[in-house]
Amino acid sequence: MQQVVIAMRRRESEAVITALQNAGVIHLKPIEGSPLKSDAANEQTSEELRETERLLARVESTIAELGAQRPAEMVHGSVPPRGDWSARIENVATPVAELARERTEVQGDVDVAAAYAEPAAALARLVGPLDRSRRVAVIPFLLHGETDLNEVKASLSEALGDRYELAVESGAAGRVGAVATLAGERDLARTALGRVRLAEMRLPGRFEGIPLEQAASELGQIRTAGRDRLQALNARRDALAAQHGPELFALRDALKDQVAVHDVRSVSARGRYSLVMQGYVPVDRVATLEAALKPFGEGTVYELHPVNEHHDDAIPVELKNSSYVRPFQMVMGLMSPPKYGTFDPTWVMAYLMPFLFGLIIGDVGYGLLFLLTGLWLKGKADRGESWTVPLLGTKLLPETLRDVWSITSVMAFWTILWGFLTGEFFGTWGEHLGLFYLDEQRLNNLWGWTGATFHAEGAPHHGLIPTLFPRLETGYFSNIMLMIALLFGIVQVPWGWAVRVREGLKHGESSHIWEGLAMFGGVVGLILMAFVTKAASDFGLMFNFANPLVWLMWLGFATFVVGYLRVIREFPMLPVELISQGGSVLSYARIFAVGLVSAIMAKLVADLGWNMYENMGVFGAILGLVLAVILTVLILALTLIGHILQPIRLQMVEFLNPTGFNTETSPVYTPLRRLSSANSELVK
Repeated sequence: MQQVVIAMRRRESEAVITALQNAGVIHLKPIEGSPLKSDAANEQTSEELRETERLLARVESTIAELGAQRPAEMVHGSVPPRGDWSARIENVATPVAELARERTEVQGDVDVAAAYAEPAAALARLVGPLDRSRRVAVIPFLLHGETDLNEVKASLSEALGDRYELAVESGAAGRVGAVATLAGERDLARTALGRVRLAEMRLPGRFEGIPLEQAASELGQIRTAGRDRLQALNARRDALAAQHGPELFALRDALKDQVAVHDVRSVSARGRYSLVMQGYVPVDRVATLEAALKPFGEGTVYELHPVNEHHDDAIPVELKNSSYVRPFQMVMGLMSPPKYGTFDPTWVMAYLMPFLFGLIIGDVGYGLLFLLTGLWLKGKADRGESWTVPLLGTKLLPETLRDVWSITSVMAFWTILWGFLTGEFFGTWGEHLGLFYLDEQRLNNLWGWTGATFHAEGAPHHGLIPTLFPRLETGYFSNIMLMIALLFGIVQVPWGWAVRVREGLKHGESSHIWEGLAMFGGVVGLILMAFVTKAASDFGLMFNFANPLVWLMWLGFATFVVGYLRVIREFPMLPVELISQGGSVLSYARIFAVGLVSAIMAKLVADLGWNMYENMGVFGAILGLVLAVILTVLILALTLIGHILQPIRLQMVEFLNPTGFNTETSPVYTPLRRLSSANSELVK
C-alpha cells in the first residue's frame, strides 16, 4: 500500500474527483488539523449540495414506493442530461406517490373489512336502523368465549334498571351483542359493560361513527372487490417499476456520485484557490492513479511514498486470497479485518471450518441436503435473484448467494465424505438398508494401535461399504474420537502463539515476542504434561527423565518462566492466561461432543422409523418414514446453526485470540468509486 497526497486547483476539483471516481483506486483519509481554511459555508456549494441531496431522497423514496429491484445489469448511458434530472424525477415521483397513497388506503380498507365485515353485518341485523335514532343509544360489542350473559344482564340492570334492551347473536364471526338504552344514559351502559370486561366495538378509520347498516354494506363491498382493486393497483405499480426502475436506479447512482464529490471536499483541506486530499493506493494500482491524473497536467500534483505500517493505524486492508478462499471472507466479515501487515487467517477458516463442520455432522444424507440447498441458492444467483432469509429477514444479493453456494458446496463435500467414513445416512438408515456395515477385523487393523478392541455386537456385518470411523460405537470408539477432536486444539492453540511471536519479530515488538514465547512454551508444556502423566493419573511421571517428552515438557515450562519474567510488568496475569489456554485446548472437545449428540439423535430417529416398519409392515413403513422426515427437519432446524457456529467459534476465539487478531484492526480498503456509468451524460 502507498500513501498519496494530491493537490489541485479549486476550479478543477470536481473534474479531478470525478476522474478519481472513474479510476476507483484511492482510499481517502480525512485531513484533520490543516492550516488551510474551510469553505463549508460557501453559498453556491451548499445550495448545490442541498439540491442534490433533495433529489437523491426523492429518488430513493420513489424506488421504495415502487418496490423496484435493481436490474442485474445496469444499461450504460441510461442517465439523462444533468439539467433534466429534477423534471424527470418529478414526472415519475408524483404519480408514484399518488399510487402509493391510494394503495395504502385500499390496503387499510381491505384489512378493516377482513377483521370487521362479519361482526358489522351481524350487528347491523341486530339493531337495524335503531342506531340512527337521536333518542336511543346503541352500544355494539363482541362477547368473549367465557362471557356469562347473566353477569352482563345483572351489571346492566344494576346501572340502568329496566331502561335497556340486550340482543345477542351467534354466527361465523362469533358472538356479537348490542345494548339499546336512552341516549343520555350511554355512559352508564358503557360502564356496566366494562365491569364484565366488555368494551364497545368501534370501527376504525373512516368507518367510525357511521351507522352499522351503512358500514356493513361498505365493508361487504370492500371484502368482495377490495382485493381485486388492490391487485390492480399492484399491477400498475409493477408496470411502473418495470418502466422507470432502471432509469431511477441510474439516477440514484449518478446523484450518489455527485454527493460523493461534496463528501470528498469535506474530508479534504481547502483554500481559496486549492484543494488537497490524501489517501492510500495499492502498489499494483499506482499506474491507474497516475493515468487518471495525467490529463490535468501541472494543475494537479501528487506525491507517493510507502506507508509506515508500524505507526499508522489508518492504513486500509485489502484481503487478497485465492478464488477458493475468497468467499470465506464473508465469514471473517463477522469480525473486524486484521491490522495492515499482520496475519490474515481467512485461509485457515476456509480449510478448517468446512472440514470440522463435516466432521461434526458426518452424514451422507445431510450432506446431500446441504448440496441441494446450495444448488438452489446458486440457481437464484445465476438468475440475478435475491433471497430473504426466513425469520432473520436478511436479504442476500446474488453476489452474496454465490459466495454462500461456494461455502455450502465445500461444507457439503466434507459432510458427505465424513458420512461415508462414519457409515451414516440420515443416521442409521444406511445400515438398515444394507449400505454400510462394520468389519471388525478391518477396524482392529485400522485402530488397534490405539489399544481399542472392536466387538460390534448387534451391528450389521454385511453391506456395500465398510464403516471406517464408527463414532456411534461409543463403547470402544469414544476415546479415539475425543483424542482426534483434541488434536486440533493441540495443534492450533500453540500455532496461534507462534503466529504472535512471528508478528512480534516482524514489527519489532519485544513485549509481544516474549509474551508469545512464554505462552507457546507454557501451552506446549501443559499438553505434554497431560501425555506424560496419562491424563493426570500419575504426576510422579513428570520426573521420569528417561522419557524425552519430560525434557520437552520442562523446557516448555522454563520458556514460560523466562518469557513471563521479561513481560511481567506489561502482562502480570500471564499465569492465569496460561490456565485459560489449557482450557482452550480442551474446548476442542466440543467437536466430539456436538458431533456425537447429532449422530445419536439421527440414529434414534432412524431406528424408530425402522422398528415401526418391522412391527407394523407397510403401514408402519409409511408412518415411520413420515415421522422420520418430520423429526429430521426438526432436529436440523434446532441444531444446524449451532453446528455451523461451533467450528467458526473455535477458529475465531481459541485460535485467533493468541495471534492478537482481535485486538488490532484496520479499516477495510474502500476506494472512491463511480456508481453510475462513466459514459453517462452527467452535464448539460
